[in-house]
Amino acid sequence: MKRRHFLGLAGLTGVVGALPGLSFGFPRLDLEAAPGLEKLELSEAEWRERLSDEAFEVLREHGTEPAFSSPLDDESREGEYRCAGCDLLLFTSDMKYDSGTGWPSFFEHVEGHLLTELDFKMLWPRTEYHCARCHGHQGHVFEDGPDPTGLRWCNNGVALRFVPA
Repeated sequence: MKRRHFLGLAGLTGVVGALPGLSFGFPRLDLEAAPGLEKLELSEAEWRERLSDEAFEVLREHGTEPAFSSPLDDESREGEYRCAGCDLLLFTSDMKYDSGTGWPSFFEHVEGHLLTELDFKMLWPRTEYHCARCHGHQGHVFEDGPDPTGLRWCNNGVALRFVPA
């Protein structure tokens, strides 16, 4: 990375942090892990053994699966959506809706089971979220969701495991 690009990103980070009331089009969420939630830390080799190549790319390397590629986007049965890395409950079917984006989307999450951080991969800041137990990348959250939260938790299907009720 060239120095001027690095300084540009650093400058943008400073501007975003210095203006707490300005959203820049991304939700600013202050989430905390549930009390007593134990972290799961594995080596890269252990993660590779545990996950498919596609799941490893998303969960451990912050990748994104192609839109409309996950069968979970069309899943409509009652049940639970769990982290594919550590099986932590992240969403329920009552929290899911069809956003039309091609990725499973939810308007709410299980409190204490997701954490967020800023993502500058596309230069403009976005709010990335990940599993509070294994820190596996799940997706990004946006402010264009339905009531009552107005949020869209846009998840990679390969990062989830659906458990029917």
